[in-house]
Amino acid sequence: MRIQKISVLTLVAVAAGLSLTACDKGSDSSSAPVGSSSSTPNHSGSSDSSGSQSQAGPAKSESAVGVGTNVTNKAGSGAAPGTAHAPGNACRTANLGFTTSGGMAEGELIVNLKNTGAATCTLHGFPGVDLKGRTGTISAARSKLAAHDVSVAPGQETRFTLHYPPNNTGGSGVTFTSLVVTPPNETHAHTIAQAINIPASQSGPAVSVDPVGAGK
Repeated sequence: MRIQKISVLTLVAVAAGLSLTACDKGSDSSSAPVGSSSSTPNHSGSSDSSGSQSQAGPAKSESAVGVGTNVTNKAGSGAAPGTAHAPGNACRTANLGFTTSGGMAEGELIVNLKNTGAATCTLHGFPGVDLKGRTGTISAARSKLAAHDVSVAPGQETRFTLHYPPNNTGGSGVTFTSLVVTPPNETHAHTIAQAINIPASQSGPAVSVDPVGAGK
């Protein structure tokens, strides 16, 4: 019996030693995840730095948009000097007074344009002129004279000349009773009561108009 008791004690001691060894191994194995988990924050830290790099990307793109906007503004403002070479304010039909007078020769009619506005205005080119009567309408053709800018101060006048074949045939001819005048670079017309008689058969020169200010 003594021998058996010693053996049992020995077995208990051995078992206790094995359990302690197992516990030590278990603590060693548990330390490995701690090490791996401690390396995880370092890895997450690197991902934060990459995140800051990705934020830096949009910042650059925003500055690029700003530069593009500045370029667009400069291009837009660059177009303004081109308009500085344009003539002054164009004379409008509403700011012009219309009268007629006889020309230097037979078959000429002077149409006077008076600036009734408060500022100097500019005319350039050929007016549109239609002769109207009971029998119909004739549109005046443009002459071969060159057009140039004409500045008209408030209260001042300029003029253009209408050419038509006078009726020297002895017959009744064709009579027009009004002129419809549209100033250059305008869309609104003004009607002038004016009687013009031309031959019934158009064998002579056609009706034509000079540019504003020609021969002035």
